[in-house]
Amino acid sequence: METLYLKVRDLKQDGERLDRAAQLLREGQLVAFPTETVYGLGGNALLPGAAKAIYAAKGRPSDNPLIVHISSLQELPPLVREVPPAIHQLAQRFWPGPMTVVLSKSDWIPSETSGGLDTVAIRMPSHPVAQELIRRSGVPVAAPSANLSGSPSPTCAEHCLHDLDGRIAAIVDGGACQVGVESTVLTLCGEPRVLRPGAVTLEMLRQVLPDIRYDPGVFHHLPDQAKVASPGMKYKHYAPHTRVVLVRGSREQFRRFLQGRQEPFGALCFEGDLPQEPCPLLTYGREHDPSSQAHQLFDALRRVDGLRVPVVYARVSGEEGIGQAVYNRLLRAAGFEEIAL
Repeated sequence: METLYLKVRDLKQDGERLDRAAQLLREGQLVAFPTETVYGLGGNALLPGAAKAIYAAKGRPSDNPLIVHISSLQELPPLVREVPPAIHQLAQRFWPGPMTVVLSKSDWIPSETSGGLDTVAIRMPSHPVAQELIRRSGVPVAAPSANLSGSPSPTCAEHCLHDLDGRIAAIVDGGACQVGVESTVLTLCGEPRVLRPGAVTLEMLRQVLPDIRYDPGVFHHLPDQAKVASPGMKYKHYAPHTRVVLVRGSREQFRRFLQGRQEPFGALCFEGDLPQEPCPLLTYGREHDPSSQAHQLFDALRRVDGLRVPVVYARVSGEEGIGQAVYNRLLRAAGFEEIAL
C-alpha cells in the first residue's frame, strides 16, 4: 500500500488535502492525524472493518479498546446509552482538549471498536486539524496512537511515517504535538476514576468531581487476563527495544548509582543531571518542569535504541499534575522495573 503524505498547515489553503483524508475515513481507510496530545491512527468508528484494520496495522491486541473522537458535543448522544449530567460540566471545562470519558456505549458502536466491552471512550480533541478532519469526514473517528503497538507514541508526522508507512492510506502532517502524552482517561461508569493520567490532572478533575480517584491499575501491573476500559492500562507500552529501568532518587543519588555500575549502560535523565556525561545519555526535559518532560518524553524514548547499550537507567521524579502522566508512561516503558535509592 502506498501511504499518502498530506501536509496541512492552513485549513483553508490545504482544504483539498483535508477533504481527501476525510473521504478516506468515510470509505473505511486509515488516516494518521495530529491531535494536541499525540498523533492518532484514525478509522471510521462505526465500521467494524475499520477497527479491525487499526488493530492489524498497529499489531495491537483486539481487546485493547479504541478511543472515539468527535468534533462537537452534538455528536455524542447517538454513541452512548445516556449522557450523564457530569458530562456537561466536564465538557465546559475540558473539551475540546486532552480528556477522554468512558461511558456506556450505544448499539451504534461495534464491539470491534470498543474492544468487546459495553463501554466506549469518547474525546473531543482541540487540535484544529483534528477537529476539521473529523467535521469534514462526517463520522466519529476511532483513533489510538499512530504507532506500532507497544512502541513509543508518535508526536510528529515523521514518527508515524517511520512506523506505519505502507500500512495505512494516509498521514496528515499538522506539525508537532503540543502536549506530548496521551489524553487523560476517566470513567463515569460506576464510581468516577482516572484510568490513565494526562494533561487534565486529577487535581483539575476534582474541581468538577470531588470524589474522583486514580484506578489501582494506573500505577500497578494488571494481570494479562484482566479486562480494562482504557488503552494504556494492560500491556507493555511506549517501550524501546532496549531494556529500561527506572531509578527514583535525587540528582546526586542518581550520579552515585551510575558511578557504581560495571556493565555498559546509558542514561535517560533531566537536563543538567549528568554534566560530565559518564555514559551515552538522553534528556527529557527539566526536573521540576513536568510539562517539558511530557513534551519531550516520547521523542527521547524513540531515540533510546540509538544509544546501543543493553540497558538504560531512567531517572524519575514523580512530580504531581502532568508529572504523574510522565511517570505512568515510564512505568510501562520499563515493564514496571524500578529501583528506589
